[in-house]
Amino acid sequence: MAKKSVATLQTGSKRLTKAIKMVKSPKTGAYTFVEGIMAPELVNDFLNKK
Repeated sequence: MAKKSVATLQTGSKRLTKAIKMVKSPKTGAYTFVEGIMAPELVNDFLNKK
C-alpha cells in the first residue's frame, strides 16, 4: 500500500491538511485513492489506518 500527504490548506484561522492514500482492493487488485481533509495532527492516524 502506497501513501502520501499532499497539501496544507489555510482558511481563515483554521489550518487543514489534505491527505491522499492509495489503497489496493482485495477483490480486484486495483488501486483506488482515498482523500480526506483534516487537522494536521490527525494525518498520521489517517495514513496508518488500513
